[in-house]
Amino acid sequence: MAHHGAALRAASGDAALVAALSRDWRQAAAPPRLRALLEYAARLTRTPSALRREDLEPLRQAGLDDRGILDAAQVVAYFNFVNRLADGLGVELES
Repeated sequence: MAHHGAALRAASGDAALVAALSRDWRQAAAPPRLRALLEYAARLTRTPSALRREDLEPLRQAGLDDRGILDAAQVVAYFNFVNRLADGLGVELES
């Protein structure tokens, strides 16, 4: 979050929300669509094999279609891949 916080602040225009997300995303007053995406991202990151088709329903209720869900899954999977690769190689962020 620290590395991408500036980009998120610029994209969202909501510095208070970004700060709240960085402290504890579960306690942040995130809009319903963002909350559904955050919950999905956390589950896909922590327990991907436990996800079932019905776990996508909160995303659909939040307004995502199949393409939006696919995009979300690909973004989460890509960030997980890159972070694990960097961590596994001992890559450190540039200042």
